[in-house]
Amino acid sequence: MAADRRLGGPRARRALEALRDKTFNFDPDQHEHFTTANGWKVDDYLQPLPPEPPGPPRPGGSFEVAQRLLRDYEFADPAIIRAVYAADSPLERRDMLLEGRFYGLRFHLGVRVGGLVDEELNAGGRPLRRWGWNYRTLQGHLEMGQMDYEVRKWLDSGEVDFRIHAVSRPAHIPNPVVRLGFRVFGRWVQRRFARHACQRMARLTAARVRAGAAADHPPATSS
Repeated sequence: MAADRRLGGPRARRALEALRDKTFNFDPDQHEHFTTANGWKVDDYLQPLPPEPPGPPRPGGSFEVAQRLLRDYEFADPAIIRAVYAADSPLERRDMLLEGRFYGLRFHLGVRVGGLVDEELNAGGRPLRRWGWNYRTLQGHLEMGQMDYEVRKWLDSGEVDFRIHAVSRPAHIPNPVVRLGFRVFGRWVQRRFARHACQRMARLTAARVRAGAAADHPPATSS
């Protein structure tokens, strides 16, 4: 199995292979019921990225760089969560084993990509280009829900941003110690993951855009 080398080992690979027989631990088709009134946590995060000139995304620009980071799950802070997946699996049907880390403890959490978005549309009277994907929780995950990740460019202004939208609620956790720990710390960990993901996406995007620009325009050397 070709897997993400950031987290390998036989145990992780066996756990990843076991995901193929698991189903979602919630019904994604009931999305109209995913509201705070019904006990769900609903979160939105928006992170500005380096802007581009107006018009379609530029080769090597902020949108394209962030898109690659998003496709490869590089925006996630590896100190909080890492991922194992078959590198040759289609993104739109990919199973992912997430390893959550918290004060020396590690939790294996199974998710499955539930869909891609790749479109240009009119949003509030403005032209918008967006690309992204989501994953949904599988049986055995500590939570139920879905996280959507998108890179967006406003074509009229050149603004680029990274958006996270999440709906979640605790799943049934048989272990009473884990259940108590998740009740106390779970929400804090959720928010920490999202904040760090936004910050890391902005930092890596800016660095790689600068590196690409430098490679395209090397400094002149004196003879």
